[in-house]
Amino acid sequence: LHKKLENKTLAIIEPRNEYKRDKTWSFWKVINHNFEDCVVKSWNNFSIKTSNNFRNIKCDNFPYQSIDSGLFYKKVNQRLKKNKNISFYKNIKDIDTDNSFVFNSIPYFKIDQDNLWQHFQGIEIETLDNFFDDNIINLMDFNCDQRNNVHFFYVLPFSKKKAIIETTWLSKKNKSLKDYDSQIKNYINLLGLKDYKINFKEEGAIPLFHPTNDKENNKINIGTAGGMTRLSTGYTFLNIQEHSKYIRMNIENIQSAKKYDIGKKYQFLDKVFLRVLEKHPEKMPSIFFNMFSSSSDTIIKFLSNKSNLLQDISIILKMPKWIFIKSLIN
Repeated sequence: LHKKLENKTLAIIEPRNEYKRDKTWSFWKVINHNFEDCVVKSWNNFSIKTSNNFRNIKCDNFPYQSIDSGLFYKKVNQRLKKNKNISFYKNIKDIDTDNSFVFNSIPYFKIDQDNLWQHFQGIEIETLDNFFDDNIINLMDFNCDQRNNVHFFYVLPFSKKKAIIETTWLSKKNKSLKDYDSQIKNYINLLGLKDYKINFKEEGAIPLFHPTNDKENNKINIGTAGGMTRLSTGYTFLNIQEHSKYIRMNIENIQSAKKYDIGKKYQFLDKVFLRVLEKHPEKMPSIFFNMFSSSSDTIIKFLSNKSNLLQDISIILKMPKWIFIKSLIN
C-alpha cells in the first residue's frame, strides 16, 4: 500500500485545535480491528431490563468493548505525523482541490422534523467506595420514564468505582426530552448512589436515517456520510473500519470500485423496525427484550451486520408479527 501512495499527498481538513477525549465508542467485537490498544475495557456479560423483566446475557464469543477517543486520537495522530506526505489544514478553502480525490465524512441532512434520532448524554462518575459490578454492563434499562417515546439508561462500569451512566432516547427532535442532567441525576439516586464526582461528560445525536450527500465522480462519502451507521442501533465504528479496509484494498481503482455498503437486507429490516418504533414506541421495551431471548451469538451478529439467513429468521420470529406485517405493508 505504501508503494502505491508514495508519490501522492494527503490533506486532512480538521477545524479543531486540539484532540482530546470527547466521546466513547462501544461495540461487540465481531471482527478484529487495529485499536485493541485503545480499548479501555471489555466485558463478557450484559443485561437488559424492563419495568417487569430482567435478562443477564453472556457474550464470551463476542466481548463488548469500549474505546476511549482520546487514546484513539493519540494513536492515529502519532502515525500520521510520521508520514511526510500528510498535511493538516483548518479549512478546505486553504487547498486546491482540482484534480483531487475527496474522502468526505461530513453528512448533509435535509431538515425534517419527522426524522428519528438516537440522542444521548453520558457522564463518567467516580465513587469513593466500591459500588459497581465491573464484570457486566447494563446495555438497556427501560425501567424509566418513556414520555411516549423510547428511553433507556446505559451503564458501562470501567471499575468498581468508575462508570459511564448514559440516558438515551430514540425519538424525533424534541427539546422537552433534553433535560439530560436531571434524568441522569434521578437515575443515580435510584441506584442508591450519593457520593461521587463527575470526571467527564459527553453528549451527541446519531441520525436514524441516511444523509442525502450527493454522489460525485471525485468523491467517496465515508463514516455516517457514507451510510456506515446501522440505523436500528447507531453502531458505526466497526463499519467504518471495514469500509476503510475496502478502500485500502481498492485504492488503485477506487473511482470505479463498487460502492461499499453494510448490506441491503439490513437497510430493509431497519426501515421496517424503525417504522414500528415510530408507530408503537410503547411496545419497544418488550420488543427489544424479546429480541435478546435469542442466543447471544445470534442477536449480536444480527445487530452487527454479520448474521446469516437462519439467524435473521430467528430474530424476526421474536417480533410481534401483526405489527411488523402492517409496517411492512405500509
